[in-house]
Amino acid sequence: MDRHLPNKITILRIILIPIFIFLLLYNFSGEIVLLGSRKIDTNIFMATIIFIIAAITDFLDGYLARKYNLVTNIGKFLDPLADKLLVCSAFIVMIELNLIPSWFVVCVITREFAVTGLRMLALEQGEVIAAGILGKLKTVMQLLAIIFILLGNPIFNYYSIPFDRIVLWLSLILTIISGLEYFKNAIYVFK
Repeated sequence: MDRHLPNKITILRIILIPIFIFLLLYNFSGEIVLLGSRKIDTNIFMATIIFIIAAITDFLDGYLARKYNLVTNIGKFLDPLADKLLVCSAFIVMIELNLIPSWFVVCVITREFAVTGLRMLALEQGEVIAAGILGKLKTVMQLLAIIFILLGNPIFNYYSIPFDRIVLWLSLILTIISGLEYFKNAIYVFK
């Protein structure tokens, strides 16, 4: 197996981001019917498919790196960076589409900048801070929220369950808690 495969998959995720944004913002004509009468614009559906592929690469690169012992410092750096770029790009464009409030995105981006700054301080001291379990769970919740919001809360909307909003709020709670956990566990970088 190519020892750089996980990092190549991570780079693919970064390459998919502008394609996702273009599809999300460029409105083709046409709609796709989801689950009976629920309609969604073709461009949003295609963008969501690209986003799902990018999200799958997030799990695939980590799985391959751990399974085949291909974990590298560059991978520990690139993987969370690619996650941040994908999620923050999606959230910012979703503000423009009036799908989520701007204050939510400010909270997410503030946490991401703070954790990235912390990682940079640690890196200067020769330490690499890998993503913790709460950070990974936060990312999963964010990815699910984005997918369900873009698709108009499929399945759950039929039963009047705001699953997309529930997952969005859970992702915000995990964003805050995981950010605090990073600082608690890496307080040594300030000494």
